[in-house]
Amino acid sequence: MTLARKALRTAPALLLALLAGACAVGPDYQRPDLKLTAAYHAAAPAAASAPVELETWWRAFGDPELVRVVERAQAQNLDIEQARARILQSRALARAAGAALLPQAAASGNAARTGQSLQSPIGEIGGHLPGFQRDFDEATLGVGASWEIDLFGGLRRQHEAALANAKASEARAAAVRLSVTADAADAYLQARAFQARLDVARRQEKTQADLVDLLNRRVGQGVSPEREQHQAQALLEQVRASIPPLVSGLEAELNRLDVLMDAQPGSWRAELEAPADLPAAPTLSIAEGPGELLRRRPDVLAAEQKLVAANAGIGAAIADYYPKVSISGLLGVDSMDAGSLFAGRALEHQIAGGLRWRLFDFGRIDAEVAEAEGAKAEALAAWRQSVLRATEEVEDAVTDLAQQQARAQALTRQIDQLKAARDQAEQAYEGGVISLTDVRDADRDLLSASDQLVQARAGAARAAVAAYRALGGGWRPEASLQVAANSGVRH
Repeated sequence: MTLARKALRTAPALLLALLAGACAVGPDYQRPDLKLTAAYHAAAPAAASAPVELETWWRAFGDPELVRVVERAQAQNLDIEQARARILQSRALARAAGAALLPQAAASGNAARTGQSLQSPIGEIGGHLPGFQRDFDEATLGVGASWEIDLFGGLRRQHEAALANAKASEARAAAVRLSVTADAADAYLQARAFQARLDVARRQEKTQADLVDLLNRRVGQGVSPEREQHQAQALLEQVRASIPPLVSGLEAELNRLDVLMDAQPGSWRAELEAPADLPAAPTLSIAEGPGELLRRRPDVLAAEQKLVAANAGIGAAIADYYPKVSISGLLGVDSMDAGSLFAGRALEHQIAGGLRWRLFDFGRIDAEVAEAEGAKAEALAAWRQSVLRATEEVEDAVTDLAQQQARAQALTRQIDQLKAARDQAEQAYEGGVISLTDVRDADRDLLSASDQLVQARAGAARAAVAAYRALGGGWRPEASLQVAANSGVRH
């Protein structure tokens, strides 16, 4: 066995041993410490039933139409479709970065007929030699391969960054899905609230119109002054003026739902225009505390994966301080006679090693490392801010939910009192103690409070949606994205 053949046989083993001992320069990622309290400051309303499953929180409203709307939006929404396409792009980039770690091979071939000029330098010299042929054929066929040996981990760090960016893209897609889910539920609840308020407003309009008719007759009989007639008519127009904004609001929410479901506005109007009760806000549990947001909030996970990518970018930049080693090889045939192309004497081969080292670049690598470190500092601040904003959103939504429910309870008690007052007014009117105007005033007060109650109940339901969105409800964290909730968190 020749020395060359021994070298060829032992080269792969030597390369593997060399790579096994190679290190990836730059810092390995560790989640920074983030001090979070063990519990939220805001207190959730007292639970009257079992806690809701976060992954499918919209089902807890007990409204089949709401479930259909949300799940239709999840299946058809174009924002979600765009996010899925971005996942495919980022995964492709990660595969490309991984492929850079492996050898690259390419095949080539060529066949040519050449006519040599006799007036060229070669022709002038060769033309005087015996056996010189002006016309000749040449055929080549070969396979070449090259491999950059990642001794210092620059390519591995680039692959690490690409994988982190792919995971960030997946998390952002989950955030889009979560947002679309909450937007669809919110639009549906607002549509139902507008429908309920329109019903109250039209009942107010009828009550006030009846009062105007009564006063018109009383003025005609000379029993009531015209001033009362004008006041009643003005109140009627005030009620009528409140209806168009409610109609516009309802139309806007129905159109919003259509777009969320990838449909032209008006497509689902017939189904959604049918009046239905406004669903009540379901039970909310925040017992797990802010640390759970590090695992459940997809935007927080995306921000952390961007931090992972930025951290890997430092290693990729530092690797340029060190030499880059590559090997290449060629195996092929070259012959001027196609018939003997595969003869032993047509065989050619080559193996070579390469070294590239940026020794003098006037501080360019230093600048690239500084830029990478700055990118990591920016990503760290963005991650910390995403966590703080997530906790802020939970605190705000839970507080809003509790206060809207308290307001609804107070309005319910007010309505009970107004109903009793109206009943007493009707009895007093029948006894001749008060006028019918006083009875209509009691009706108007009751309807006004009813409108406020609808708004409070809608506010509570929408606050519940906001709370579930803030808690990261509406998706199931995949194993590739899960991060231990208590890792790096101090209580």
